[in-house]
Amino acid sequence: MGRQVVSSDLPAHQECVVSSSKVVVLGIVCADVIARPVDGMPERGLMVPIDQLELHTGGCAANVGIDLSRLGVVCSILGKIGRDGFGDFVLHTLEQEGVDVSGLRCAGGIQTSATVVLVAPDGERSFLHCLGANAMFVSEDVDMELVRSADILVVAGSLLMPKLDGEPTAEVLRGARESGAVTLLDTAWDASGRWMKSIETCLPFCDYFLPSEAEAAMLSGVTEPEAMAASFVARGARNVIIKLGDKGCLLRTEDGVIEHVAAPVVSAVDTTGAGDAFVAGFTAGLVHGWNASRCAQLAVTVGAMCVTATGASSGVRSFAETVQVMEREELM
Repeated sequence: MGRQVVSSDLPAHQECVVSSSKVVVLGIVCADVIARPVDGMPERGLMVPIDQLELHTGGCAANVGIDLSRLGVVCSILGKIGRDGFGDFVLHTLEQEGVDVSGLRCAGGIQTSATVVLVAPDGERSFLHCLGANAMFVSEDVDMELVRSADILVVAGSLLMPKLDGEPTAEVLRGARESGAVTLLDTAWDASGRWMKSIETCLPFCDYFLPSEAEAAMLSGVTEPEAMAASFVARGARNVIIKLGDKGCLLRTEDGVIEHVAAPVVSAVDTTGAGDAFVAGFTAGLVHGWNASRCAQLAVTVGAMCVTATGASSGVRSFAETVQVMEREELM
């Protein structure tokens, strides 16, 4: 088991949550340049003014790590960045947020992954993404000693790590499982089109599989969330949670119980990072020893809070505030 979390370990903006669980988050790390509002791309050679242009940390692993830290859960992050300005920014921000970066690899000759996030007036996003260092993240970069020491391992951003996806990720999950860790796997949109070919070997080592509805449809080849979940269970996943955006999520537990969990109704400002906030919320529930249903309720609440502010983590609040919102089923 990991060390006790005490208040002196956490940044001032956090509320302490005492926990003996050691959480490790492995996956993609990048910088997000967020532009809003953007109605469309400008014509060639023209400039279009916008209201906001901001730099934030991004990438599924970075988002989940920061969100966990804001929820009072100390975690370690495994990923790869370049020795450049974006990399310096990501590293500094993670440290400032209280995330352990000892497993974050920094390499010369490659650029830190970065995304230009174009946010429409209704909060929906489009992306221009450079894989950068995430494309060079390989098995040798993964600190398996840190993985084996974990009580909970979260793989965040599978399908966007071309040299680690598939069997290498399955081996990491297998190592964590053999050491007694609870394993979670979250996917991203697979621009390469491999989908199930890259994920199938991982599912037998997943305690919780948490794709979005769109990703689950591409992976499974079916359109109904219950059928999606059934297909992943048939391939070995123990529990499946399908993220349904503002409709909440569908949970299928290992004993076959199916539950639809509604999300609080909010006014969306920016949906960047909502899925990662969901994963962080679910993980925080596991840290507290909650059952899957209550974890899902916390997850949809953290996801809803996330979209109320610009950036992937700006809307995420303390654990106590989040639980209050969850129990009231409304977001002020």
